[in-house]
Amino acid sequence: MHAGNPGARPPAAGEEGGGRREEGGGRREGGEGRGGAGGGREGGAGPERAARASGPPAAAPTAPAHAARGRGRAQQWRPPCSTAGDWPPPPSAAAGPGRRCGPPPRYCGPAGSRFERVGRRKGEVLGSSGFFNNHGLQVQQQQQRNLSLHEYMSMELLQEAGVSIPKGHVAKSPDEAYAVAKKLGSKDVVIKAQVLAGGRGKGTFESGLKGGVKIVFSPEEAKAVSSQMIGKKLFTKQTGEKGRICNQVLVCERRYPRREYYFAITMERSFQGPVLIGSSQGGVNIEDVAAETPEAIVKEPIDIVEGIKKEQAVRLAQKMGFPSNIVDSAAENMVKLYNLFLKYDATMVEINPMVEDSDGTVLCMDAKINFDSNSAYRQKKIFDLQDWTQEDEREKGAAKANLNYIGLDGNIGCLVNGAGLAMATMDIIKLHGGTPANFLDVGGGATVHQVTEAFKLITSDKKVLAILVNIFGGIMRCDVIAQGIVMAVKDLEIKIPIVVRLQGTRVDDAKALITDSGLKILACDDLDEAAKMQLARDDKKRTLCPLPSVYRGGCVKRSANVRPPEKLPGNVSAHSADGKAQRGLCVIDPP
Repeated sequence: MHAGNPGARPPAAGEEGGGRREEGGGRREGGEGRGGAGGGREGGAGPERAARASGPPAAAPTAPAHAARGRGRAQQWRPPCSTAGDWPPPPSAAAGPGRRCGPPPRYCGPAGSRFERVGRRKGEVLGSSGFFNNHGLQVQQQQQRNLSLHEYMSMELLQEAGVSIPKGHVAKSPDEAYAVAKKLGSKDVVIKAQVLAGGRGKGTFESGLKGGVKIVFSPEEAKAVSSQMIGKKLFTKQTGEKGRICNQVLVCERRYPRREYYFAITMERSFQGPVLIGSSQGGVNIEDVAAETPEAIVKEPIDIVEGIKKEQAVRLAQKMGFPSNIVDSAAENMVKLYNLFLKYDATMVEINPMVEDSDGTVLCMDAKINFDSNSAYRQKKIFDLQDWTQEDEREKGAAKANLNYIGLDGNIGCLVNGAGLAMATMDIIKLHGGTPANFLDVGGGATVHQVTEAFKLITSDKKVLAILVNIFGGIMRCDVIAQGIVMAVKDLEIKIPIVVRLQGTRVDDAKALITDSGLKILACDDLDEAAKMQLARDDKKRTLCPLPSVYRGGCVKRSANVRPPEKLPGNVSAHSADGKAQRGLCVIDPP
């Protein structure tokens, strides 16, 4: 599996199927204070950014990393592409293996902006170009949607693998929480809400209870606290105002660690495979450590074919600062975690914190594991554990229709084939002053049904004021997309403006279908032209139709509340992307 799914670079503009995985959902809260069972840290962005921020080790592999398409199969290594068009240009034509083709990777929006961070999150559902490792194996990340499990599920997997963890059990009712706490026999236990969101410790339940991780001192108190968690929504920074329902709690013994460490395994393109990441500063947001003290993060790349060696784990444990008397114990846990990583086709295993307990034992106090959705066919046990109650309704519907969808905060719906092209489309919408309402990749083999489902997803978002369809028909046939568009507009009675840009296989047939349908859909051949969407509001809260101003008069009347342009107040132009007046646009009055 992992020969086919290493960490990969983010998608470059216009590249179909590019993307680096980035743990955008953040780190789950792991405990309450250093005395708690999980260490009391806030949500972060996972180990990938930490790996990049601290830089590669001095002995990082330098094997060929030629960008070539494939399906993860072994092939003979081919020479790298010509130096023409390389970015950045190599210092010499002899740079050879290790160079890649195409523009530098980037994400949507200004650096550091929320849109840019959300753009990074898209890496969870993107694929990428392949490259070759030391053994001539072409490693390829296909499109994927990572599966995340609840903490208690991850801890059960660790226990099965022989990894040292605190005693505990999941409870789905207050009475079960009482029974588990009594069975543990500890004078104090930790109650941890099980929701797939970070920042639990500082969250608030709809019951009024503050904090999703609580220390209690009797079975009766465990029952009382869990009754305020189970069946209630928890609101954190990551859940927003929607919150996440808590259906169960993890009841575990409280431990008193002497010291906390951070440990993770992930796939990293620069290492051409898996990498172990460790830090002496555990129990906190690893992203903060990477930003403030990057030297505290150490890494150990693992050869995907040869696998992990005990001396590698020992070396990492020593660098992390484990005392000499427990280095072997820490290394043994690391090896077991790596074997679990391979066995279950994981994309990330994160332990925060891994601790030295007061009695000198090494324990994994919390675990987060992500799994590659491409492995669902052979990891049925894992994927049957997915908790659909924790998923966004639209994203859940997209998963069932085999579509890659992530909702955003904008008002221009996007329907694109290819992850890289989808990212480029969102980039160009931002460039012209618009804000995408979603990331939606229908893939290379979408059916008419999937296209219709895609439109249902987009139009279910009430913020959407217009839809941009951008299709490059390589494997995908443009006429199939056109059939889906026509069917969706008729069946769903879509009234908002739709701009369609089609290029490629059977494009003429597709345009004919759209024209013959009699629907008022704007067709365009140029992506830049199609993406000139600008939104603004006047003082009467009316919205400018986000259609390109180049369309001679700007508007085709699509509904009763759409009318031709009028003279707008001067303050409208201040909202435009280029500071110029909005000419040729229609006005949409509130329905």
